[in-house]
Amino acid sequence: MNAAEEGDMATTTTSPKLWTPGDWNALFGFGTNILVNLLVLTGLLQFVLKMPPAIVFGRILPALGLMMLLSTGYYAWLAWKLAKATGRDDVCALPSGISVPHMFVVTFVIMLPIAGMTGDPIKGWEAGLVWVFFQSFILMLGGFIAPYIRKITPRAALLGTLAGVSIAFISMRPALEIFLTPAIGLTCLAIILVSWFGGIRYPKGIPAGLVAIGFGMVIAWGSTLLGLDVGGMSLAKLGAAFSTFGFSLPVPAVDHVFSGFSYLGIILVTAIPFGIYDLVEAMDNVESAEAAGDHYPTTRVLTADGVVSLIGCLMGNPFINAVYIGHPGWKAMGGRIGYSAATGLIVVVLCWFGIIALLLALIPIVAISPILLYIGMLIGAQAFQTTPTSHAPAIVLAITPHLAAWAKVLIDGALGAAGTNAAAVGIDKMANMGVLYHGLELMGGGAILSGLVLGAIAVFVIEKQFMQAAAFAAAGAVLTYFGLMHGEAIGIGKGLGVTPSISLAYAMVAGFLYYCATSLAAETTIKTMTTEPHAKLEPAE
Repeated sequence: MNAAEEGDMATTTTSPKLWTPGDWNALFGFGTNILVNLLVLTGLLQFVLKMPPAIVFGRILPALGLMMLLSTGYYAWLAWKLAKATGRDDVCALPSGISVPHMFVVTFVIMLPIAGMTGDPIKGWEAGLVWVFFQSFILMLGGFIAPYIRKITPRAALLGTLAGVSIAFISMRPALEIFLTPAIGLTCLAIILVSWFGGIRYPKGIPAGLVAIGFGMVIAWGSTLLGLDVGGMSLAKLGAAFSTFGFSLPVPAVDHVFSGFSYLGIILVTAIPFGIYDLVEAMDNVESAEAAGDHYPTTRVLTADGVVSLIGCLMGNPFINAVYIGHPGWKAMGGRIGYSAATGLIVVVLCWFGIIALLLALIPIVAISPILLYIGMLIGAQAFQTTPTSHAPAIVLAITPHLAAWAKVLIDGALGAAGTNAAAVGIDKMANMGVLYHGLELMGGGAILSGLVLGAIAVFVIEKQFMQAAAFAAAGAVLTYFGLMHGEAIGIGKGLGVTPSISLAYAMVAGFLYYCATSLAAETTIKTMTTEPHAKLEPAE
């Protein structure tokens, strides 16, 4: 930790409030966000991986609850320390929870293939544990270099690539769900918008998130009683959910972690690039919090994510912890310190008592979607609002790799549902129809890093700092060579890199920008010599 970060953590005699009225808003908003992730995660375990209920509800969810309790409690404490040091009453704790991109990656890239190969979902679970084991150490070690990366990277690049994640992977799915069930989705969206953007207060200060969920439940269950089935609710599903009730404490799973090491070769292919993804994502989210007025030490944040993820892994949780995107959103709705710790306590109750399936049967997911869309809107807007207007083109450029990655995910999912894939259909045939699948594949590979590098190059070009732009282009060449950008796997191919043509292109761009930098420096020197008054010549001594 550097001196400035140490200084921010210095204590004063100020005693910050642990709970404010705005924490209710943030609790229901952030809590429902976490709830959606828990519901999706439980569905993946039960219905995709075919994991035995004893493992899902007796081992994985209790360990996940413990990890969340440690994570949210730590970030609440860190916010309390910052509030105490600065004497401010508007400090908002960093949101944290299960990393959503990793949730799908570890399920479909690690656990499902190994479970299918062995015919044993337990083996898939063990492989997932090893994946998180390595990710945790990458985070802990990376925490010491992340502050320096933040120092040299323009804010527009950091927030621009974050806006890409926000628009493509946070905003789009909830937006689509809203219009699939507009009677609930649009109504709940209006309830959210008029409160959190329009400043309207609901009777007796009831949080907008709770009002939206309540209205969504009324519409969904009312339609069910009338035989319309708008929200997909049913008494049969509700009755079946009670079978998951019970009490389970987390139990060490060290033996299962070591059993998964036999699949190390498969695991490392994704563990290393996604570990780097975590580093950049955490830096982006810390930068986002700082843009909203709350400075947190990057090293502490990354190290904490690594430590709590490791603890969760050793107790049986195959899903990594991460600082969430969305801090400005929770702060804007009044969240301070207490909402973070309260969320962790609620997750423990949900996970240790087997209540998640019951909630899944009670609440229509579409009633929660507007909250996620609101957060996506806020983060996307922040990239433009907290950076110079001249950097707006760089932000747009940083967003584009995420749009490519999102489009590829949709195409792959659609083709997979039809029992085929892009190669079988024919890349050339798709291109003839205007679907440049290979372009999406190349541009969207390692989108978080690609967006950051492209955004940084654009910012430095706009500022005529061509030497810094050249440095980021050179970094892009190296990262691309090893498959961390514009590729689907780490490696060097046949000695030429994973995507050698793109790596070479970045190197050429770096050379061109270096030439621009040296030419500009020479031109500036010549102009200075010709415009300044001639100095009086003196004999050399």
